Amino acid sequence: MPHFDWPALWANLTHLGAPGESPVVAIAEKILRPMLVYLLLVVALKKAGKRMLAQLNPFDFVVLLMLSNTVQNAIIGDDTSLLGGAIGAAALLLVNALLVRAYYRGPEMTQLAGSERDICLIAGGRLQENEMRRLHINAGELTAKAHERGFDSLDMVESAILYPNGTIYFQGSEAASDGARHQEILRRLDALGAEVAALRR
Repeated sequence: MPHFDWPALWANLTHLGAPGESPVVAIAEKILRPMLVYLLLVVALKKAGKRMLAQLNPFDFVVLLMLSNTVQNAIIGDDTSLLGGAIGAAALLLVNALLVRAYYRGPEMTQLAGSERDICLIAGGRLQENEMRRLHINAGELTAKAHERGFDSLDMVESAILYPNGTIYFQGSEAASDGARHQEILRRLDALGAEVAALRR
């Protein structure tokens, strides 16, 4: 029966960096690599990712998948040890916690006044084509989002606001609201008629 080499297994799990490399340098590298890649991706997605968050099409989905694979080696380098991965993961969680805390502004109602960062896609029932062109959002994608909110078409939308987190808020036009109320009244009348017919039987 072959002898299992436990010391070799332990060495593979815990050995940091390349052979002969200083453990201090290896640990510093495992901390800096994920932090720098994280900051790079955050900045890149903040600049170009609002459209991706608003409507993820197949092209954007492929980009996100490839991004994760592209930066994999940049995060972990040549180190495949369990300890190296744990240090990198801890560094990633730490930088994320610090950034979230730094950008957290508190629960006060005054913090809702961040409208300068909101982007208007529809105003007064009219598409804001310049903003949509700048964010590469077409009318079909916006219509799909409106359908998710219960609007049959963009003609029923008075305004649409894209928030910094990628959420789109739709406000129906007065005509659309009247139409919805009319449909609700008809639905209730039909239900009432069915109940009366059932009672007569």
